[in-house]
Amino acid sequence: MSRQNEFDQTNNLGFPLLSDEDRSIAKQFGVKRMGPLPSKRATFVIGTDAKLLAAITSETNMTQHADDALQVLRDQSA
Repeated sequence: MSRQNEFDQTNNLGFPLLSDEDRSIAKQFGVKRMGPLPSKRATFVIGTDAKLLAAITSETNMTQHADDALQVLRDQSA
């Protein structure tokens, strides 16, 4: 079982998670760094219609990602 599937089942998320081992998605979203450096820290909230709802890009405030993403989702359901 993949780590993403295990995390989904453990946390009852009910939606697919992405693993970007070759960093091709990071490149498409503009967060891939050159060489062996890790990608820039970013969270993307994508709607059920496959449209980008938000991009959270703080590299120092990790809780901002979760807080902002949750707020976007709350606003969508309101």
